[in-house]
Amino acid sequence: MTQDRTAVENAQLALLLEVSGTPKPGNVDRHRDLDELRFEQFMAGAVGARRGLAAAADGVSVGIAFKKGVAGMSTQTGGNTQFGCLLLLIPLIKATREQSLTPAGVRSVVESTTVEDAVDFYTAFEHVDVAVDEPPEKADALDVRHGSNAASTLRERELTLYDIMTLSANPDDRVGDGNAREWVSGFERTFGAAEALLADEGPVVDRTARVFLDLLADEPDTLVAINHGERVAREVSDRAAAVGDDLAAAEQLAEEFVEKGYNPGTTADITAAALFVALQRGLSV
Repeated sequence: MTQDRTAVENAQLALLLEVSGTPKPGNVDRHRDLDELRFEQFMAGAVGARRGLAAAADGVSVGIAFKKGVAGMSTQTGGNTQFGCLLLLIPLIKATREQSLTPAGVRSVVESTTVEDAVDFYTAFEHVDVAVDEPPEKADALDVRHGSNAASTLRERELTLYDIMTLSANPDDRVGDGNAREWVSGFERTFGAAEALLADEGPVVDRTARVFLDLLADEPDTLVAINHGERVAREVSDRAAAVGDDLAAAEQLAEEFVEKGYNPGTTADITAAALFVALQRGLSV
C-alpha cells in the first residue's frame, strides 16, 4: 500500500519512532524513563517541533526553522528532548524541498547557510538547557551558551552556521560534536543508517534499536563524552559492539546504562535523521 505522507509528517513520525525504539541503551524508550526526562515528554516535543519542520518545508531559512522547531519542542515540562534531532532534520527537509534528499543535496543546503542562520542557532539555546562541550581553544566568544549575546561576534567574524559546525566537528582532537560532523560530511552516517533500516526486516521499532546499537558501536557518543569523559564514551561504544544485534542482551545493557547515567543522545539524533531518510525512501510503517 502506498504511504502518502508529506516530508513534515515523515519527520515528525521519525521523532516518534526514534523514542519508541526499544531498547536503546541509556536513552528514554517505551520501557524506560530517565530521572528528568520521560517518554511522554518526547512525544510532546515531537508535536511541538512540527512548527519548525513545517517552516523548513515552506522554504524558511535553516536558522529560523531550527529556532521555531526548538521553541515548539520546548513547550513540554522536560526541557531538551530533541534539540539535536532538529539540527539534522531541518537541513534534510530543506534538501528534500530545494535540492534532493542525497548527500550532495543536503551538503548544498548546509554550505549555503548564512551568518544570520548562525545567529538564530545561537538564539535557540535560550529555549532549553543543552549539554555542550567547552568551545575550541581561543574560541570562548563563540561558546553557544552565550546565546544571542554572541550575535555581534558572529557578524563581526562573518561566521555562517556551516562555519560554526566545521569548528565544532573536531575541536582540539577531542571526540567532537557528532551532529556537526554530519553537517560537514554530507550526513554520511545518517544515509548509511537509513540504508540499514531499509535493508533490515521486522517491526520498525526493532530495526530502530538495532541501528541505534550499530551507530553507538561505530563511534563514541558526543553527549556521553561531555558528561562522563572520552574514556567512558569509548567504553560505552565497546559495550554496544559486544551486544551487536542481540536486543535481549541490549535490554540488560539499557538497564545498566540508565543506572549509570550514560545517555547516548547524539546517537539518538542520528537515528532519528536516518529514520526520516528511510521513511522518505519508502520504509513502510
